[in-house]
Order: sequence, then structure tokens, then C-alpha cells
Amino acid sequence: MNKSIIALLLLLCFIKVAGQNPTSDSLQIKNPVKFKYQSLVIPSVLIGFGVVGLESHALKQLNTSTRNEIAEHIDTKITVDDFSQYSPFVSVYALNALGIEGRNNFTDRTIILGSAALIMGGTVNIIKLTTNVERPDGSSLNSFPSGHTATAFMGAEFLYQEYKDVSVWYGITGYIVATGTGLFRMYNNRHWLTDVATGAGIGILSTKIAYWVHPWIKNIFYKDKEDISGTILPLCDGKNYGLGIIMTF
Repeated sequence: MNKSIIALLLLLCFIKVAGQNPTSDSLQIKNPVKFKYQSLVIPSVLIGFGVVGLESHALKQLNTSTRNEIAEHIDTKITVDDFSQYSPFVSVYALNALGIEGRNNFTDRTIILGSAALIMGGTVNIIKLTTNVERPDGSSLNSFPSGHTATAFMGAEFLYQEYKDVSVWYGITGYIVATGTGLFRMYNNRHWLTDVATGAGIGILSTKIAYWVHPWIKNIFYKDKEDISGTILPLCDGKNYGLGIIMTF
């Protein structure tokens, strides 16, 4: 599919949510997500698995054997992961544009998503720069952790939190897509198993943290804001793809 067509389709998905001007009443937080220690278990296990894998010979062998097993069935690279990493959180805005309301309004969920993206992106890039793990295809030394997978699982948890009260299947679908993204990162020989596991953990945890701190962010930075509008636009430079969020205060 032509890249410009993909960008246009993404843009059309957001026309309905772009430029909304919520009142001060709509900025009130509905059902804030409370911190629970149990929520740390799964992302901590995933991150811990990857961190141990940096030094564990057994896990390094598991990485290699997994890569070799996948390589036996690879005929050609499939770059769907370049797009699927964004689809879980894009789905939140698409569903809202279709009239299926989630947990938060446009402003609150966008602030939460932006917070999650900052936490996830900062964490992933710092770790990449400090660990210098070579990719399976030998192309660079920034394999650990997987940024694509972190983005996908960040979005999957975002989709789950926004729509779990509507139907748990929205969240399950998001996690299926995120898992597929991680598998395709290994299929395309771009990441090791431990890279993908750690990316998933970071993505999930980043979104959880964003929901936990959202009330505090609102009280500190947006308490007196009565007119906030925003829009989301697809970005494409011919090689890279992404989404830009513009907020007006």
C-alpha cells in the first residue's frame, strides 16, 4: 500500500476527535486508576527476564536457539511490525471517533498517552545506549530492549485501561497485536527473545505509571485550564512512521 495512502487513512481516523474543546467539567478525572502492587508482577517478571539474559549463558543460548528455530521458517521479511506497533493506541482514538466512549475524554487520555510515551521512550533509549547489545542481524548495537515491542505493549495496556469497562476483548485484542509485533521483531531477525520480553514489560509498566501519576499531573499543570484542544496527525518521512500529538492550552 502506498505510504501516502496509509498516512491519509490514519488522518481520517482522527478527524472526529481533532480540535475538541472540552470544558472544565470534562477535565475532571473519572475513576482514577489506583496503584496496586499486583500490577507490578507481570512487567517486573518480563523486565527481569531480559535483564538476567544480559549475563545468563543459559538465556543467551535460549536467544540463539529461538533465533535459529525462527530462521528455519523465514522466506522473506514482513515489515508489518512497523505499523502494528502503533495500532493498539491508535485504536483508542478510532473507537472514540466511532462513538464508542472509553474511560477518559480526549484531553485526559492524550495526556496519559503522552506521559506513557515519554516514560517508555526515555527508558528504552537510555537502556539501549548503556547496554550495547548487538542485534541478531549484526546491524547495530542497540538491540536491547525492543522499542517496537515496548510501543506496542504500551498501547495495548492503554487500550485495555480505556475500554476494559466496555469489553475486556478490546484489551485482549490489543495484547494479541502487541504480542504479534514482538514475534515479528524476532521473525525479521531484529531482536532477541530477551529484547522483546523486556520491551513488553517496559511498555506495560510505562502505561500503568502514566495512569497512576495522571491525577498529580492534572493538579499541578492543568488545574486552571478550561480550554484545551488537541489533534493527532500521522507522520511519515519516507522511511519512518509515527504519530504527532498537538495540544493547545
